[in-house]
Amino acid sequence: MAKDNLPVTAAIRVLREHGVSHVRHVYDYEPRGGTAHSAACLGVDEHQVIKTLIMQDDHERPLVVLMHGDREVSTKALARLLGVKSVQPCQPTTADRHSGYQVGGTSPFGLRRPMPIYMERTIASLARVYLNGGRRGMLVEINPAEAMRVLRPVLVDVATSGLDGVQGTG
Repeated sequence: MAKDNLPVTAAIRVLREHGVSHVRHVYDYEPRGGTAHSAACLGVDEHQVIKTLIMQDDHERPLVVLMHGDREVSTKALARLLGVKSVQPCQPTTADRHSGYQVGGTSPFGLRRPMPIYMERTIASLARVYLNGGRRGMLVEINPAEAMRVLRPVLVDVATSGLDGVQGTG
């Protein structure tokens, strides 16, 4: 069996440990390109490319939000759901410290520290999703049911396409 030359990250190790069937896709990372760029490189719908956003509540407790690439997070709705005053994205250096990944390469798999994970409910209904594989320029294609099995996220309805949300750069 030939070995591929694709990087093995903490995220890939977690997927392997849990027996998750996945396909790694490598593309040319572009700073500030976001999910629109990665979706275009892979030739997939941006709605299937899932952002991993590291956020924090008003007590600076970190949390993860998984959101469609073409949607934003309504931080007001998320704060209401969590029973806190506010939720906001972490500064990039803080997000890196919490997750163990660089912003732009943050995966929900293999996080440095355990954090609650919230996933937009409609992600679960997709046939395939593309999540960050733990480094800039690499996405893993998986069945969302497998992501739910491994991550055990809380399903939420906090997506917005308006200006009141946070797009993020996870």
